[in-house]
Amino acid sequence: MRAKLSAAVTAVVFLCIFQFQSLSQAEKLKTFRFEYGNFNQSFYNILDVKNATISNGALQITPDTAQEESYMLNTSGRIFFSKSFRLWDSSDVKTRVASFNSSFLLNIFPQKGFAAEGVTFLISPTKDAPPANSYGEYLGLTNATTDGNSRNQIVAVEFDTFKQDYDPDGNHVGLDINGVRSKMVESLGPHGIILAPISTIAIYYNIWVCYDGVAKVIEVYMAEQKRNDPTPPRPFSPVLRSEINLREHLNQESYFGFSASTGIKFQLNCVLRWNFTIEYFPQKKGSLWVIAVAMAMAVAVVVGSIIGGVWVLWRKRRVRSKSAILGALQSLPGTARGFEFKDLKKATNKFDEKNKLGEGGYGVVYKGVLAGEELEIAVKIFSRDSIKQEDDFLAELTIINRLRHKHLVKLLGWCHNKHGKLLLVYEYLPNGSLDKHLFSKSGGVPLSWNLRYKIASGVASALHYLHNEYEQTVVHRDLKPSNIMLDSNFNARLGDFGLARALDNERSSYSETAGVMGTVGYIAPECFHTGKATPQSDVYAFGAVLLEIVCGKRAGAKIGGFEYLVDWVWHLHRDGRILDAVDGTLGDEYAVEEAERLLLLGLACSHPTANQRPQTSAIVQMMLGFLPVPHVPPFKPSFVWSSMVPTSIDSSLTETSSFTTSLNSSAVYTQ
Repeated sequence: MRAKLSAAVTAVVFLCIFQFQSLSQAEKLKTFRFEYGNFNQSFYNILDVKNATISNGALQITPDTAQEESYMLNTSGRIFFSKSFRLWDSSDVKTRVASFNSSFLLNIFPQKGFAAEGVTFLISPTKDAPPANSYGEYLGLTNATTDGNSRNQIVAVEFDTFKQDYDPDGNHVGLDINGVRSKMVESLGPHGIILAPISTIAIYYNIWVCYDGVAKVIEVYMAEQKRNDPTPPRPFSPVLRSEINLREHLNQESYFGFSASTGIKFQLNCVLRWNFTIEYFPQKKGSLWVIAVAMAMAVAVVVGSIIGGVWVLWRKRRVRSKSAILGALQSLPGTARGFEFKDLKKATNKFDEKNKLGEGGYGVVYKGVLAGEELEIAVKIFSRDSIKQEDDFLAELTIINRLRHKHLVKLLGWCHNKHGKLLLVYEYLPNGSLDKHLFSKSGGVPLSWNLRYKIASGVASALHYLHNEYEQTVVHRDLKPSNIMLDSNFNARLGDFGLARALDNERSSYSETAGVMGTVGYIAPECFHTGKATPQSDVYAFGAVLLEIVCGKRAGAKIGGFEYLVDWVWHLHRDGRILDAVDGTLGDEYAVEEAERLLLLGLACSHPTANQRPQTSAIVQMMLGFLPVPHVPPFKPSFVWSSMVPTSIDSSLTETSSFTTSLNSSAVYTQ
């Protein structure tokens, strides 16, 4: 029966193909046009950003930061317009290809006196992130394994700033097909163009990449211009011209965008304006009744197979998943043990709401008492979707299972039951979380100054262990009062490692593909631009916690006309009244010298520039009074984003000129 239905569907499919091919001439080409400038966060809804950022009015194709150099070395990124375009009509015997005109304002700014590697205007079959190891000479296009492979189906115009063995020089434009060895290349020196001048003045070039889909010719034009000036007229002569039939090299449905890379040297690769017009081929609509019949017949065959097949696949996947996660759990080193789900269910009185201790994006925590052991425990049940929760579960478990420190919450064990529920079992800490003591409105007794200082010292010690004393650097990524637990003696225990990540020895940061993770108010400003968590970003969060401990106010509290607590404290510091920030519920019951030390240290840790924040090793010494707190300027420094100026330029200049733009943002669609 199934074979007969399949044959029927095949006949219908051929009928559909015949119907499509017998339609009259292809529909008239459609035109799509946009004009974008002054890029901001809203463009994340329009563009697909892969290992790149949008900030300071520009598309930052590769990392652009005033922080550690390691962020900018050996990286690659891509940014695409989110919509794909159909570049030709399969039934068009004339084999015409879509024509387009892409113009963009490009700024390549060398750092440390060297340029590397380059930027491309890219046409790709997917919006995928750059391939692994596509940094350096591969410009975010390919890597050593895939370079030159015709299955890549990419065409790019490269603006190369670093000479490889196969390049004429380190200042050229090239046409790349499926690889970085250009099919046609033109040195730019004879044209009076230097893509990446070693200068303290940023140079901008407006670039036109034009393709004639009838003549099958691509042309590239370039003209220098100032950043905020209108687009200049296109030059009379192109710097590169080549015949190319894109139909022979690209996927019929393709995406347009940019890629870039850095190597052992680095530069800023920025696009500040992008105008794009394309005449593309719309999808044919075909005959509605034929489509309806085809779909009905296909459904008749497929539904039965799906119902049975999905069940079988689900069972197999569940068995494989359960086997894989149990294998990972049973191979864990350390003293964590496996608990029976029935025992945890009994311990928490069937996870009674009365026993709920807290709830977050990763799960719910319940208090329990293990029968027979009279041991109080905290049970965390992961609540995210099945595949993602396994990743979160194993990430948290594999990290905290190996950590041993008196100021970290102790893991007792884990549970993975037959229904796929994932649980972690921790020691129960009777005094709950720090935030309940700092910000509670129940009118309870406020934390004494001695307890506050002890808690702050404990958190500093735990953070120093994570960053420096464990075999790998661990970034917590979610340091805040609700994740600082207190034992019966009010000793701090840092917990909730659901976002924590251990860094390999050669890495200094962790990048989250899903976006910036953490809690607003504790996220360092550079994380919004780089998407990377570092020990320095943990220190920023610690600074916020210090201010909260001393002030008794939340980091995100609006106070005295200021948006955040840190701004209010900095304002008091400027006026010489920093001790006015001390929690009023303490009265005079605090040590003035210690309070001033913690407030200044909190501001130092909250410095907008990551490399100006103290290291945790120094923080511990400062907490003990063995080292002085670093100088804290009276005015809060600005966060300097170095996309258009070198980091050596005085910041007062960047605030008044280089960081402003008058580009207008608009989008025009003509269908």
